[in-house]
Amino acid sequence: MKLTKSTFIILLALNILILTAFKARASDPFSVITITNRLNHPWGMAFLPNGDILVTERPGQLRIIKKGVLAPHPIKGLPEVVVRGQGGLLDVALHPQYNKNGWIYLSYSGAGGGGIGTEVVRGKLVGNSLKMLQKIFVLQPKSRAGHHFGSRIVFDDKNHIYITIGDRGDRPRVQKIDDPAGSIVRLNDDGSIPKDNKWQGSATDAKMIYSYGHRNPQGLFFDKKTKILWEHEHGPRGGDELNIIQSGKNYGWPIISYGVEYISRFKIGEGTHKKGMEQPIHYWVPSIAPSGMTVYHGNKFPEFNGDIFIGALKFQLLVHLKMEGNKVIKEERYLKEKVGRIRDVRTGKDGYIYILTDKRNGQLLRLQPK
Repeated sequence: MKLTKSTFIILLALNILILTAFKARASDPFSVITITNRLNHPWGMAFLPNGDILVTERPGQLRIIKKGVLAPHPIKGLPEVVVRGQGGLLDVALHPQYNKNGWIYLSYSGAGGGGIGTEVVRGKLVGNSLKMLQKIFVLQPKSRAGHHFGSRIVFDDKNHIYITIGDRGDRPRVQKIDDPAGSIVRLNDDGSIPKDNKWQGSATDAKMIYSYGHRNPQGLFFDKKTKILWEHEHGPRGGDELNIIQSGKNYGWPIISYGVEYISRFKIGEGTHKKGMEQPIHYWVPSIAPSGMTVYHGNKFPEFNGDIFIGALKFQLLVHLKMEGNKVIKEERYLKEKVGRIRDVRTGKDGYIYILTDKRNGQLLRLQPK
């Protein structure tokens, strides 16, 4: 059959589309399964022992997904949440001994004298309501800023809870050791201060601080296999950081940074290095706006065991860091502009990777091997 010029052009275009689609699929080593697309700016998630999933929505609602279906009514009994700017209902975590004690932990922006700030409560799910609410952390002083709340929460293998606190946009607070702004706080599961925290002889606020010099940390993961506490944080126009967190260490903000000022683009502080301040394991210039993190351990993606996955808001992608010990040896990027801004990344009890997308019709997605 003789092809006309127009038919040839159409066939050529179709062939290019097919090859392009194949390359796009081949670049992502998993299939994306939509569990729900009816979440309102979801922020954090936690997996219940029976397979149900708790999801926070930043506008102030806690949702539950039962057997893969989003329950129609939000969970009642939440603390009073102030929704302003980046603030609202933020992270959720289960006590490591949830099967025995039933404690669920929530971080959020709460009101008080002087404005709002990061707070954490715990409660027990009874029916469709949280009961026995106990406030275990309140950032003081409050401020009127609507950004940099931090708010990721994780537990270690000794039932200590770690809470990331942003600098609230107030740089001078960060290097003050008696101010939790710009720090990672370490507490016992009831909110009391562990006796082995570093600054025992100091003021109460200093006693709870585990590390400081952070800008806006929105990724935190305790790896039970290696005992490493991983953290990532937003930098200013560049300089997003991945850190290994150690007790009493100073991570430099705002004295050192790989980012620059938003408007002038001048360097920040004293440059990128200073004695006595920690260097990141990995950093990004330009910024990817990282949020959510998991160190993968599971049987569904054996090739990824020990690797780190991080959500990126800015470029709408999933970052894969190939690890060799504590070093990043390769960075790969998946799902670019395919699912939207990725707010949280977790490894499910089933070994699959789960992500949340930050939008009004936000999604909970499951990543499965192809």
